[in-house]
Amino acid sequence: MPLLKFDLIQGRSDEELRTLLDVAHHAMVQAFEVPSSDRYQCVTQHRPGELVLEDTGLGYARSASVVLLTIISRPRSQEQKTEFYRLLVDKLQTECGLSADDLIVSLVENSDADWSFGRGKAQFLTGEL
Repeated sequence: MPLLKFDLIQGRSDEELRTLLDVAHHAMVQAFEVPSSDRYQCVTQHRPGELVLEDTGLGYARSASVVLLTIISRPRSQEQKTEFYRLLVDKLQTECGLSADDLIVSLVENSDADWSFGRGKAQFLTGEL
């Protein structure tokens, strides 16, 4: 049920994008304990200069490989969030070669009433899910 929205600078190959999405999905399944078939992801690619992501004074060295990941999800525990961040950066470094400095994650929480998966129904509220 979490919706993962990736904002990236243009230039990754289809294979690189697929690996990025797969890695993020596996980390989410592991940390949030959602079913593996619960996969909702979208990618928006930007021209250089259209995505400005600075370091908030933390000294991070951002590159053209920077990934801004916004997750819209039911509330998760602090432990789940922390584990997700850790798993995600570890897996992205290993499988995608992404620097830990190039990952920014924002998790936005919502409730069951905020989701409709189709047919004009709120499946979490109707008991279908």
